[in-house]
Amino acid sequence: MIMLADRIDFVLGVDTHKHTHTAAAVTPAGGLVAHLTVAADATGYRRLLAFADERASGRRIWAIEGTGSFGAGLTSHLLEHGEWVVEIDHPKRPARRNGAKTDELDAVRAAREALAREHLAQPRRRGAREALRVLLTTRENAMRARTKAICQLKDLVVSAPESLRRPLHALPSAALVAHCARVRTNTAHSVEQRYTILALRTTARRALALEAEAAELEAQLEPLVKQAAPTLLDEPGVGPVSAAQLLCSWSHAGRLRSEAAFAALAGVAPIPASSGRVTRHRLNPLRRSPTQPGPAYDHRLAADASPRNAGLRRSTHHRRQEPTRDQALPQAPSRTPPLQAHGRSRPALLPRLPAGCLESRPNQS
Repeated sequence: MIMLADRIDFVLGVDTHKHTHTAAAVTPAGGLVAHLTVAADATGYRRLLAFADERASGRRIWAIEGTGSFGAGLTSHLLEHGEWVVEIDHPKRPARRNGAKTDELDAVRAAREALAREHLAQPRRRGAREALRVLLTTRENAMRARTKAICQLKDLVVSAPESLRRPLHALPSAALVAHCARVRTNTAHSVEQRYTILALRTTARRALALEAEAAELEAQLEPLVKQAAPTLLDEPGVGPVSAAQLLCSWSHAGRLRSEAAFAALAGVAPIPASSGRVTRHRLNPLRRSPTQPGPAYDHRLAADASPRNAGLRRSTHHRRQEPTRDQALPQAPSRTPPLQAHGRSRPALLPRLPAGCLESRPNQS
């Protein structure tokens, strides 16, 4: 395997922030050459390229943190100028108790992390792929807000006056939202009823508006998916949302080095989970994000992979079957008769003494 240090002369690590970017030029041996902090704008991007031409001329690679967030603009600028850019997602940082935490040190760590890794991730492409991502992210946030509004509506119904709660508590979610969006007040209602109805109507209309917003965003996904992958929607169980998630994760040809890497991204890669004489595998736990496949695709792949393959099973715990044994039931302790004090029974507040404690004992005096 050819190491990265044998293919380049310099590594430029970049620690990205909202307003500034800090770059550090590092040799293949890990030595620092120079560093520079610029503004996160077009002028700063040009200064970084000039800095690289001056202090890191030759074969070089850019290791950038956050190529899809704070470093998106810089990544696009470098790719347009034919630079080699890789993504460093989480460079290793030492404990901060010694105070060794600056932007320059983080940039050096990003460069050294690129030298140490076996596989370097390419930045995700923009254009149509970025359009899919922003639509998916906005739709997902709208659906979460809709779910939160419906939960809030149900909470309002629970605490509403009885005259309002009685016809609403048995309605399903869709019917409840539709009914509460049309409810009105009249002069016969009390102050509590009027403002409870106002809260119910406002919350229900918010849920309907969010549902319409999510439907509009989903409608915009289909033409983009058909343009990028015309036959993907013809697959069984793949809709516009699942197809868009797949395209976001795949990004472009060559980004994923193998089918195993894509399976790991999809959450269906088998992970060894053997112990002793038992050899088995379990499914890779899914990490949800706007750039990973959605639940519809994941569940379909998991359903195809897990039950039909005896060697690929979800981790389950089976209770051992122990032989039944006849055991005697515990006997209830005998109740001590109440003490007699001067012809009267012992008070109920005194604790009962265990059996045998009243046996005669020799006088110790």
